[in-house]
Amino acid sequence: MALEISGKLIKKLDVQSGVSSNGRNWSRQDIIIEIPGQYPRSVCLSLWGDQVNEAVRYNIGDILKVNFDLQSREFNDKWYTSVVPWKIEVEAISVAASTFTPVAAGISTPPNTPPADDPFNNTEQSTADDLPF
Repeated sequence: MALEISGKLIKKLDVQSGVSSNGRNWSRQDIIIEIPGQYPRSVCLSLWGDQVNEAVRYNIGDILKVNFDLQSREFNDKWYTSVVPWKIEVEAISVAASTFTPVAAGISTPPNTPPADDPFNNTEQSTADDLPF
């Protein structure tokens, strides 16, 4: 059974690494995505091995489509469940991660210039006083 979710990447936790009991090196990184809806939910995905190297492609704010498996394991009479992705696709790149800049697009604007449609852009000084007193 294939499980799939889509959501916005909201956090990337630090990479953890170590050596297993059989002497093999391992690395793991958890990333958090937020699933939209009336009551948004956060889901922690555990990336292992080569997936950790691929995580550098994902930026905060990207919309990710994730195919995953649920895995549970028992330790000292307690059960722990992990969401382990086996395929991650970037559906939409975050605006903050895009490389658009006005200079690169050939648009020149003076610094600190408010947009023309800004209702608070009151750069013209009126000599008429419209106060009722």
